[in-house]
Amino acid sequence: MPEPDVEFQELIDTMKRAAAVLRDKGVPFALGGGLACWARGGPQTEHDVDFVLKPEDAERAQQALGEAGFRTETPPEPWLLKAFEGDVLVDLIFDPQGGPVDDAMFERADELEVYATRLEVSALEDVLTQKLLALSEQQPDYASVLEIARALREQVDWDQVRERTEESPFAKGYFTLLDELEIVRR
Repeated sequence: MPEPDVEFQELIDTMKRAAAVLRDKGVPFALGGGLACWARGGPQTEHDVDFVLKPEDAERAQQALGEAGFRTETPPEPWLLKAFEGDVLVDLIFDPQGGPVDDAMFERADELEVYATRLEVSALEDVLTQKLLALSEQQPDYASVLEIARALREQVDWDQVRERTEESPFAKGYFTLLDELEIVRR
């Protein structure tokens, strides 16, 4: 992997420290979001560290991070909790679009080495499903999901993602873009 820039290095360092805290406290989790895609060869993310965990483990995870010196926050959104290390945000996602985190999601994850740290990494199909179902009229931004498709198209079970997002008009638009741009053909 190429050397990351300073901002991205801070994200990676926070990911590693937060993962160590959760692992030490026995909280099951998987790396999600943009970093899960990056760990599989996708583009760097500048946003945050996403960990997916079961709903019953979310408060315990946030408490563990708080005890380790992270600043914690409970946002108004009912599907996640937050922790910060400096300016770096760690999202603890337990009920993403597409349904709560469950055993099946953990079974689909793979253990990978992510910048010298062994982590469970969410399946690309789960990450894309969550990202596509989060698109809305208020946030119809296809940039990140198009980047993911370009970089990782051969690794994704596209039929599964289509099936899991078939009710979303934004997902339908995404698949039209993928086809028209010849990124992924049906």
